[in-house]
Amino acid sequence: MCLDTAGRATYVSGMYLPPAFREDDVAVLHDAIRRIRFGALVTVDADGVPDASHVPMLVDPDPAPYGTLIGHLARANPMIRATGTALAIFGGPNAYVTPSWYASKREHGKVVPTWNYVAVHATGPIEMIDDADALHAIVKRLTETHEAGRPAPWAVSDAPADFMRGQLKGIVGFRIPIARLEGKWKMSQNRPPADREGVVAGLAQEAPEVAALIPRE
Repeated sequence: MCLDTAGRATYVSGMYLPPAFREDDVAVLHDAIRRIRFGALVTVDADGVPDASHVPMLVDPDPAPYGTLIGHLARANPMIRATGTALAIFGGPNAYVTPSWYASKREHGKVVPTWNYVAVHATGPIEMIDDADALHAIVKRLTETHEAGRPAPWAVSDAPADFMRGQLKGIVGFRIPIARLEGKWKMSQNRPPADREGVVAGLAQEAPEVAALIPRE
C-alpha cells in the first residue's frame, strides 16, 4: 500500500516472482521495455477503482537505479487526473507450452500444461506534464523511436506547425520516476534439461522468439 499526495491509500502490489524466473538486471529490463515499447498503464482513482490505458512509453536510464518512463494520454482520458503510484506493465514474448513436448511425459506422465512469458512491471509516482514544449519533445521522441529504420521516416516537422500545436492541445504527458522495477522471464527454467530441449523444439515453429529465450543448460 502507498499513499498519494492527498494522503489517500493506493494499492499497487508487486509481481509474483519465484526465484527461478526472476530477472533483476536493470539493463536487461530497460532493453525489454525498449523492445516491447507498448504497455498497460494502471492507476487507482480517488474511490479506489483501478483505471488502465494502453499506451506507448519510453524509458530513460536516469535517475539511477531504475530510470524514468515517459508517455502521453488523451486529454479526454480521466487518467490525466491520476496522482500517487502508477504501475506500467510490459508484456513480452509468450507462448503456450504443451506437456506433450516434455520427455517427462514419456517417462512418467506426471506433467501439466503451462505458459512461458516475459513480463516487466515498473511502479512509481506519476507526474502529469502540460507544458507545450515538453509535450512536443515527448511526441518527437516517440515518433523518432517508432519511425527509426523505415525507408522514409515520418517526422513531426513534416506536419504544419499550426496543425501540430492543435494536436498537442489534445494530449497530456506523463512522467514516472521508477521506484520499483521487476522482471519475470518464465522460460521453463524449472524443468529438467530434456524437457527444456523438447519445449525449444516444439516452439521452434510456433513461437521462435520464445524458443530463443529458453535456457539450454
